[in-house]
Amino acid sequence: MSEHSLVIEHLNRTFASPAGPVHALSNIQLKVKQGEFVTLIGPSGCGKSTLLKIVGGLDTGYEGKAELNGRPITGPGIEKGVIFQEPRLFPWLTVEKNIAANLSLKNPAVRRRVDELIELVRLKGFEKAYPRELSGGMAQRVAIARALLRSPDVLLLDEPFGALDAFTRAHMQEVLLDIWQNNKTTMLFVTHDLDEAVFLGEKVVIMNPRPGHIREILPIDLPFPRSRTGASFQELRRLVLQAFEKGEEPALDLGAGI
Repeated sequence: MSEHSLVIEHLNRTFASPAGPVHALSNIQLKVKQGEFVTLIGPSGCGKSTLLKIVGGLDTGYEGKAELNGRPITGPGIEKGVIFQEPRLFPWLTVEKNIAANLSLKNPAVRRRVDELIELVRLKGFEKAYPRELSGGMAQRVAIARALLRSPDVLLLDEPFGALDAFTRAHMQEVLLDIWQNNKTTMLFVTHDLDEAVFLGEKVVIMNPRPGHIREILPIDLPFPRSRTGASFQELRRLVLQAFEKGEEPALDLGAGI
């Protein structure tokens, strides 16, 4: 069996439009190992979210190869967890019931797993709270716990912290790393933020638009926990930015730090 859980080869995605075909993705080549944390970064319109939807089985109109654990990706399934920028919680359900989703908390196995996840995402004491009673970061933690309930092979995160303030965002990055290190779940994380990409990823996939393609893949050889102010971090940040500057559109969020 291959050491890579996710394999994408010669992948193309074209959309029809009144002005003619739009080439969203061109010849994407990407391999992700089991348990690896990969960040995707690039300007708007470079196809990051489209690629994530394809891996999540939410867009099957692609050409080429996209496989998870040796099987073609042909649609959504419990082996793929998806987190969006908005938590998308059910407002009439409590935290624990949002995490359980369509499973019954009366089932001892479900109850045990939900309790474990509440502990993991640091929401102990908020089991009976409703979404309106939660902060943005807490609500996103509920969404992450819900996505982890069925122990997916890969967790796909589409700018999940983009709507949060800088301090909450930094905290959520730490929470996510803690979850990743405890679960060893493969992570594919889309962001516009350069610092976030370098802080979280074991490798950074740099994408450029027209059509969307991978310009470069840079390994981030820094141990965890990482410091944003360290010389090694700043050097890798410089290398990622330099890779952007080779492209036609280097525009991205350079990260304000905290």
